[in-house]
Amino acid sequence: MAKFHYLVPLALLVASFVQAVSAGIDTRWYDAHATFYGDMNGGDTMQGACGYGNLLEQGYGLATAALSTALFNKGVTCGACFEIKCVNDPQWCKKNAGSIKITATNFCPPNYSKPNDNWCNPPQRHFDLSMKMFTTIAFYKAGIIPVQYRRVPCTKIGGVKFEIKGNPYSLQVLVYNVANAGDVSSVSIKGSKSGWLPMSRSWGQIWVTGTNLVGQALSFKVTTSDRTMLEFDNVAPSNWRFGQSYAARNNF
Repeated sequence: MAKFHYLVPLALLVASFVQAVSAGIDTRWYDAHATFYGDMNGGDTMQGACGYGNLLEQGYGLATAALSTALFNKGVTCGACFEIKCVNDPQWCKKNAGSIKITATNFCPPNYSKPNDNWCNPPQRHFDLSMKMFTTIAFYKAGIIPVQYRRVPCTKIGGVKFEIKGNPYSLQVLVYNVANAGDVSSVSIKGSKSGWLPMSRSWGQIWVTGTNLVGQALSFKVTTSDRTMLEFDNVAPSNWRFGQSYAARNNF
């Protein structure tokens, strides 16, 4: 590699950037607004429109946000990570606060009864942050602030996790704790006595199959929005149970 000096690394860097953008991971900065919900302890940290359970228990903590219609994309964006900074408001932006990094875990619904002042109405781009995240970059009394945001890789601890829900005839799987791109675009499942079966997105990051796989060890193929696919073999043992989560050894 040394004989190519710095040309090859530069080419690889450019190629990686082009691939990321073409795959739907746009890292440019965009304008939006942000508000907050709950209190400093989290307030509403239970299941939202992405299908996640208790965000504190699932490792997301308070570094989360509900997204407006324009960003939520009918749940496709669930699990994606964003960097956000307060801008152009010296009265309310904290000086030298830097930026925060959050995971998209919920939906901020529009309110068409207030078409002129509801920040989550289309086509506005808006983040409803936890109070802890909001007050990291702005003063509490601001209420709403102008921000800039961009997509960034998700950093997660441990392997991808799969929570099994539903019933034998409608097996649902919540895929969470996904690193890098974060948002899952397709999932396939395989029992120890079956072949690979494509799963359908039920809502958010909950995926479903109508095939009865009870009593079989379960494996998964997961593809994220940057078109990276990983196979997770025998994640759940043959005696898996509904309502339980199973962690893979690897992550993206």
